[in-house]
Amino acid sequence: MNRGGPRTSRYVGVGAAVVALLTAGITALAMFLTATPGASAAALTEVTGFGANPGGLRMYVYVPDGVAARPGVLVAMHGCNGWAPSFHQGTEFASLADRYGFVVIYPQANKSANGLSNCFDVWSAEALRHGGGSDPVSIVSMTNYVLQRYNGDPGRVFATGFSSGAMETLNLLATYPDVFQAGAPFAGVPYGCLGPAGCGDKTPRQWGDLARDAYPGYTGPRPRVMAWHGTADNVLPYTMLQEETDQWTDVHGLSQTPTGTDSPQSGWTRRVYGAGQVETYTISGAGHDLPHPGMAAHAIRFFGLDDGSSTTTPTAPPAGQIRGVGSGRCLDVPGAATADGTQVQLWDCNGRANQQWAATAAGELRVYGGKCLDAAGAGNGAGIQIYACHGGANQRWRLNADGSITGAQSGLCLDAVGQGTANGVRLQLYTCHGGANQRWTRT
Repeated sequence: MNRGGPRTSRYVGVGAAVVALLTAGITALAMFLTATPGASAAALTEVTGFGANPGGLRMYVYVPDGVAARPGVLVAMHGCNGWAPSFHQGTEFASLADRYGFVVIYPQANKSANGLSNCFDVWSAEALRHGGGSDPVSIVSMTNYVLQRYNGDPGRVFATGFSSGAMETLNLLATYPDVFQAGAPFAGVPYGCLGPAGCGDKTPRQWGDLARDAYPGYTGPRPRVMAWHGTADNVLPYTMLQEETDQWTDVHGLSQTPTGTDSPQSGWTRRVYGAGQVETYTISGAGHDLPHPGMAAHAIRFFGLDDGSSTTTPTAPPAGQIRGVGSGRCLDVPGAATADGTQVQLWDCNGRANQQWAATAAGELRVYGGKCLDAAGAGNGAGIQIYACHGGANQRWRLNADGSITGAQSGLCLDAVGQGTANGVRLQLYTCHGGANQRWTRT
């Protein structure tokens, strides 16, 4: 909904003054990106013949020397008038890939709009629906190529971008929620804003319906969103951040009131919604020139790509008990069993090995050293069990500031079935609601 201030009603068809601002702003940023030192451009490789390419895009890929055995995949997209090699060189995603071993795809856009060149399509009927065609299908083809060529982890596929690339980020999350687990748009607009629905004032439900309608019949988990915007953006109004917030909190069934607010550094305001399914960053005084140095690392952390895919081996963390706030009882493996598929339960805390869980840098919760807390599905009611650790997204968890524990794959919360508190109550995945049966402490 409109919270005040000017608004761009349509991107395709905006006034000449806004187009002039957009052209000037993006051209200046393109010059900045070209001049800014970064990862070696020589390491960037163009790939042809990567699969279906209805958008006619070019594909560039950055594979670090220390690529992980099963790497995550990040799609990083430039703005209008931009170039994939410049975005590679002028942002920090490649250097973070060097550190953590994931693969970065840099698509090269080629569409024109209002005198701007090299924009991603986020307005055509083909681009706005699952399987429709145009740029989203081309980018999914690139993603599938990398997953197959480099043994990538399909449970760790993410998107990010600036301006037009930020718009395509949210477009991909809406049209392909089965491919992308999360996205980080820098200075963008909500999904559907540039299509027939326009960018006019809408309720959260109307924005959410637009995103849900991009893939009719889809019932799986929805991607998480970390959106960034500067308060002095004179190209895409800062009010767009609230519209993005309204859209994606509604998609996740969350309140539009944040559950937490903080300032990670001076001039930044972060707002967290639900159990972290949506985060927004307001950057005081920033214009249409994101991401600034240091911001990419926050996005990589949000994605979980800094979770142990690094070629360095982290020190083993100490183990401890995980105690339910509602029950006072601990996460327990029944009978100290070690068999794969053993369902975990609540039980009186006793400090024994079957209640000692180590949170690793990879986002795992390990018991007995080599068994992981494992979700046996990705929807409401999926059972929670132990299973040999294999690095899958269903074995990665986020320990949130509100005490909830959410699955990286599903975005759902670790939940005591039926809000039970007795010995033997089983654990499951369930939509996060903040109840005491979904909050935990580590001791």
